[in-house]
Amino acid sequence: MSAAPPSPLRVTIALCTYNGAAHLAQQLESYAAQTHTAWDLWISDDGSTDATCDIIRRFAETHGTGRDIRLLKGPRAGFATNFLTLLCHPDLPAQPVALSDQDDVWLPEKLALGMAHMGGDAPCLYGAQSIHTDAALTPVGRSMGGGQAHFGNALVQNIVSGHSAMLNASALALVRAAGVPQGLPYHDWWLYQLVTGAGGRAIVSPDAVLMYRQHGENAMGSHQGLRATAARAAQVFGHTYGDWIAVNTSSLRAASQLLTPQAQAILALLETHPKRIGLARARAFASAGIKRQGRLGTGLLYLAVLAGRV
Repeated sequence: MSAAPPSPLRVTIALCTYNGAAHLAQQLESYAAQTHTAWDLWISDDGSTDATCDIIRRFAETHGTGRDIRLLKGPRAGFATNFLTLLCHPDLPAQPVALSDQDDVWLPEKLALGMAHMGGDAPCLYGAQSIHTDAALTPVGRSMGGGQAHFGNALVQNIVSGHSAMLNASALALVRAAGVPQGLPYHDWWLYQLVTGAGGRAIVSPDAVLMYRQHGENAMGSHQGLRATAARAAQVFGHTYGDWIAVNTSSLRAASQLLTPQAQAILALLETHPKRIGLARARAFASAGIKRQGRLGTGLLYLAVLAGRV
């Protein structure tokens, strides 16, 4: 008699919600349509006043058999803190996690494609591409992200979209060990920094795995187009971007015991060359291999460094 095939590895879908009733049902049904069926669902709701929680409860009644579907109260401190608080919940299973926004629609192979990368003992963060749509899910474009993932890039740019992100069990344990830093601008950027800083893998797949709905109320919209490019340039040469990097690096220093000696040395180098006008900090960035994806992005970064903005 042949041995039974091994059970598929389970994954927890980590969904954060806030007044998402308009689009949430379609997202939930896309979980039910996944070809990788071994999933659980944990939801952290940040104080919705619409029908969000009722929609979740009805979904749990219909699809909860054999699954752990939990609805938790969020910290009400913004989406980044909501996601990280959910990942650090003491009862969250020590298994791979797939992050989810409330207003996307996953393609059926989304979990299966991500789970193919979840093996190994080292921390692994996975991300992929999205089909951009209008509010009615009519395609209007797609993401073209990716590039060489490394800690020097993670310090100044995020290339792993949170709505497509998945963590293996080792990466989840790393996130939980770091806790929930206060004031982080983006949880997905933090995951990219933490995993690469600890010597883990960050993978950005070219596969499109979800439909990314653009409806004017997204927590973070598309990065593409002239308007998005102009907005990023304004952030870099204003104070916003520099403030984000300051918060991120401060949080990384607080978790330095989790990082590799190389990452710790880069943080120490930046600390000894503080933000100011001049060449010293730019030289520190260059010696540490800190750069954005592409020559234009890196050029704008270094101009901002020389101007004392970063």
